[in-house]
Amino acid sequence: MSKEATYKLEGHIATITYNRPESLNAINGDMRECLNDAWLEFYNDPEAWVAILTGAGRAFCAGADLRSGQGNAAGKWSGSYFEIPTINSFESGLELWKPTIAAVNGACIGYGLTGAVATDFLIASDKAIFGMPEVKVGVPTIVGSMRISEKLSWADAMEILLTGDNISAEKAAQIGLAWKVVPHAELIEEAHKLANRLCQGAPLAIRAVKEVASRSRRMGWSEAIRMGESIRRIVGDTEDAKEGLASFREKRPPVWKGR
Repeated sequence: MSKEATYKLEGHIATITYNRPESLNAINGDMRECLNDAWLEFYNDPEAWVAILTGAGRAFCAGADLRSGQGNAAGKWSGSYFEIPTINSFESGLELWKPTIAAVNGACIGYGLTGAVATDFLIASDKAIFGMPEVKVGVPTIVGSMRISEKLSWADAMEILLTGDNISAEKAAQIGLAWKVVPHAELIEEAHKLANRLCQGAPLAIRAVKEVASRSRRMGWSEAIRMGESIRRIVGDTEDAKEGLASFREKRPPVWKGR
């Protein structure tokens, strides 16, 4: 039997797939564990440089499986609120500085949308739809509220979060929720094109840039500069930094090793 979420590495590109197509990839407890394992494998694998997140079948992810009776998709599916860690998943804030891409192939709802907006690039099929329906079933979305309100203008974020209505891929692109909308048949190809572009840069330098960009938004200017310069010196002492300079002098493509 296939896993509820799968992990596949090709070259330096990992693909993580929601894999419950018969349930529109709604997240139950088993899928939650598989997703966490997949993201940790990507996090820890030195050969994995970029991740693509997508869904099997006709949906990306329909959110939490409300029929499973297993509780909150964000937590550990425990009966006790106080047993749920604050950060225990990619969606809720795993500090992952490798580039990530969401290839949204269909319905992207609730906690599925939380996962999609946690990535660096959201590429949508023209058949995709997006929504946060939690308020319509009487529960608040917490991490989704934090991520979407940070990404969009206030009114656009509140429209999604407070009405619970779905929006089209075209509307998602207009308000900045989706980075790009492409024909459905071209979605995975477009995601891989971007992933290959991201693999052209030195992987440690790319992670450093992403980390500085993320952390500095919540820091004062002087503190951010000190942090950034410290990270730059560390990365500047790596084998890849030396390789970059050597390849430039020798007028040849660099061969990155990720160390």
